[in-house]
Amino acid sequence: MKTFIKAAYAAVIYLFLYFPLVVLGAYSFNASRYSLGWKGFTTAWYAKLMNNAQLMDAAVHSLTIACCSATLATFLGTLAALALHRYRFPGRKILSGCVYVLIMSPDIIMGISLLVLYLVLAIPLGFWTLLLSHITLCLPFVTVTVLSRLQEFDPHVIEAARDLGAREFALFRHVILPMVMPSVMAGWLLCFTLSLDDVMISFFTTGPGYEILPLKIYSMVRLGVKPEVNALCVIMMGITLLAVPTAQWLVKDKKR
Repeated sequence: MKTFIKAAYAAVIYLFLYFPLVVLGAYSFNASRYSLGWKGFTTAWYAKLMNNAQLMDAAVHSLTIACCSATLATFLGTLAALALHRYRFPGRKILSGCVYVLIMSPDIIMGISLLVLYLVLAIPLGFWTLLLSHITLCLPFVTVTVLSRLQEFDPHVIEAARDLGAREFALFRHVILPMVMPSVMAGWLLCFTLSLDDVMISFFTTGPGYEILPLKIYSMVRLGVKPEVNALCVIMMGITLLAVPTAQWLVKDKKR
């Protein structure tokens, strides 16, 4: 009986979480443009989406920002995690705590604060401000992900490598980097997903000449949800569904 109740409870939770996505996916194939009634199956909205130059440009901009910000944030975050784990310096605990503060900070506060910073520095809003903002958004997540892996290290492995004559660069290249690589890749995928989906920070820190996909969708749905927007959301959800299990597999692989 308890097993049945647990299964039913889990089913209700998963239904509540994923049923809206199923409905969205179904209506992306609905032949009706203006009605919620089912008028037949069609893939015309996906074809129309591919011919929408504005949406495609916004998609290219989003993918460019996501790839660049994820790569740079992963590089900087990995270095930060290594520094926090290996070295003892004044303010280390405060710096470590600041990483978690950034993760917990509301996006709207980060967006407004970054906007004020760019205005004070007289930096024109556009690609570079958006890139810097997304690096700021993603950096703490990579740091925490890699740091958690480093804290699971057996310190005797590093000591053994040193006893065998390995210097700092060789130690990093042949011992530390291979062991943290799954977490580094997982951090990159996490950053890519965060950047691709971000709306709030992007809203404040991008200029009118550089529009990304989430903001484009947000502006389109103000006039009603169009079928091609449903199709676009399904594609983005598919990318996310590929990225999340890949990240989980990489993190799980490190434990083998």
